[in-house]
Amino acid sequence: MSPPAQSKGAIALGTRGLSKAFGSLPVARDIAINLPVGARYALIGPNGAGKTTLINLMTGMLSPNAGQIFLAGDDITALGPQERVRRGLARTFQINTLFAGLNALEAVTLAVAERRGVAGQFWRGVGAHGETIDEAYEILRKLKLGDSCYQVTRELPYGRQRLLEIALALATRPKVLLLDEPAAGVPPEESGEVFEAVAGLSDDLTLLFIEHDMHVVFRFASHIIVLVGGAIFTEGTPAEIAADPGVREVYLGKRKHG
Repeated sequence: MSPPAQSKGAIALGTRGLSKAFGSLPVARDIAINLPVGARYALIGPNGAGKTTLINLMTGMLSPNAGQIFLAGDDITALGPQERVRRGLARTFQINTLFAGLNALEAVTLAVAERRGVAGQFWRGVGAHGETIDEAYEILRKLKLGDSCYQVTRELPYGRQRLLEIALALATRPKVLLLDEPAAGVPPEESGEVFEAVAGLSDDLTLLFIEHDMHVVFRFASHIIVLVGGAIFTEGTPAEIAADPGVREVYLGKRKHG
């Protein structure tokens, strides 16, 4: 099967006929999506719709029963998670996976060193890793964490911990970044900070994020995919999704969003 059609510019990540079942329970059903380069897409749906399962399939954490996954036009369906990361596909998780005892700069520097293949030499002294540290600091700065770079991870406000997890993903230099509820557990007053920082990332970076706060989704997504029962229910612009009576019925609770 050929890669997904590229009707509107280059496709960064695509799937065709992607399906997965656990025994007799289907959790992904014939999913076909195209994420254009630089897209800001949201994936929404009720609990149990299969959103995290889809990200697990895309990143190789799960193997599909059928279908294909394409990254920059290359079929990556048979590749393992680490090889997908090396090719430019990164993700975050609902629950953070941070180095609690390191400060923010140390954590991101270690991630950059891992990508560069020098992580085993990381503790020899900072003088030997100036470029690595500079790159790590620049990632933190882009996410508005520069003023927190020497703060121990466990002492960061939770919203900043979630941003630090995104920084660790960015240390892999991804072309596509999948964010699984990046503001989960973040106090409302901090969630805006998370998405404002994400919105400021490079236009060349393709983003797909799962988020339950529909005000955030409508504010930051240019395109929304609605997943129900492991299948795509519909997709469209925020205005189209907000006006769709079927979406309001199954997910939005018939409540209008401006």
